[in-house]
Amino acid sequence: MQGRGSIEAAQLARLRVLLQELLAGNPFYASRLREAGLSAEVPRLDAFRSAMPFTQKAELVEDQHRHPPYGSNLTYRLDRYIRFSRTSATTGKPMHWLDTPESWQWMLDNWDRVLAAAGVSSRDRVFFAFSFGPFLGFWTAFEAASKRGCLCIPGGGMSSSARLEAILENDVSVLCCTPTYALRLGEVADEEGLDLSRGSIRTVLVAGEPGGSIGATVAAIERLWPKARVVDHHGMTETGPVSFGCPREPHRLHVMESAFLAEVIDPGDHRPVAPGEIGELVLTTLGRTGSPLLRFRTGDLVRPSRFQPCACGSWELGLEGGILGRSDDMVVVRGVNLYPGAVEAVIRRCREVAEYRVEVDTRGTLCELKVQAEASCDSVDGLKLERRLETELRSAFALRIPVSIVARGTLPRPEFKSNRWVRV
Repeated sequence: MQGRGSIEAAQLARLRVLLQELLAGNPFYASRLREAGLSAEVPRLDAFRSAMPFTQKAELVEDQHRHPPYGSNLTYRLDRYIRFSRTSATTGKPMHWLDTPESWQWMLDNWDRVLAAAGVSSRDRVFFAFSFGPFLGFWTAFEAASKRGCLCIPGGGMSSSARLEAILENDVSVLCCTPTYALRLGEVADEEGLDLSRGSIRTVLVAGEPGGSIGATVAAIERLWPKARVVDHHGMTETGPVSFGCPREPHRLHVMESAFLAEVIDPGDHRPVAPGEIGELVLTTLGRTGSPLLRFRTGDLVRPSRFQPCACGSWELGLEGGILGRSDDMVVVRGVNLYPGAVEAVIRRCREVAEYRVEVDTRGTLCELKVQAEASCDSVDGLKLERRLETELRSAFALRIPVSIVARGTLPRPEFKSNRWVRV
């Protein structure tokens, strides 16, 4: 397995350089490394994994609380840092994140791999359907596309209608947004009588939530954007861009192992999972030296593929079905483990559904789910749609999950991350 051997040798070399810097200057990690008995001369990757404890998000939040405002996970003096970002706080209090020029360039280089895998070139015009703010993904993606030579068009502060007008007027060929917002833009175009087949969008590059590697969701987006191919990607503020959509295998992400040391563990016993099993993605950032992460538990649930050359030629870790959901989003209903991505895959197979929401009721002894769904148009028979969805969900999970059809426009359409699972 020469391919894996080369990857792991390069990872070990980068890890040693990283540990040397952290031991010299990072208050958060220096003491942890010494307590673990680790030096910059760590002999093997397995030795690092077995000795170094996990980093939990709660520890980072607490560190910033005790050392405001940026915490102690900074390897250099504050005057070395030039970029400020903030987490989206989907699972707790937002964290601040700082980057040096070198760490920022590392993320831009990773984003360039994402764009290259998606087939984005200097001939493309790229529209970013995000609002301006401290969200890291927008700034790194925008700057990386600009350095690649693309004409980059920001969509901050615009309504969905105005964004569609800009996309069509400027012959945009690549749209960057969340899967939910790609669906929303297509829905608005249909409401306003805009024919997206007359536009130039050939690639919809999505991230921010599961969906871009869920077959039924991808199909729904591509129906609304008839000329386009959906390409998935994922990352987070704490890590930067992590994976790229495989150019040859639909619904597979590759972790950029030149930039990350990746593990997939059982969230309960912390042991590595076998290929094909679901586990939690753990990452060590090998190049974000200014604000690093060692064995960070991302909370993202994934299904690793076997290490073998992919059809695209990559030996890098494959994640089948992309990001399946988050470990804190999984619910157990009458003994069945349910993941948001699995439920979405069933619901999106029904073309008559425009939007949906899942209510998770944990107030009783047993957890219960209820689904609300909007029909795609007024001519859809709501009762038949309700029965069909209940049948599809029962067939997939051997559970009776009540479904109710609500009026169009009832459920929210966020432009950033969706929150379809609501606990009551």
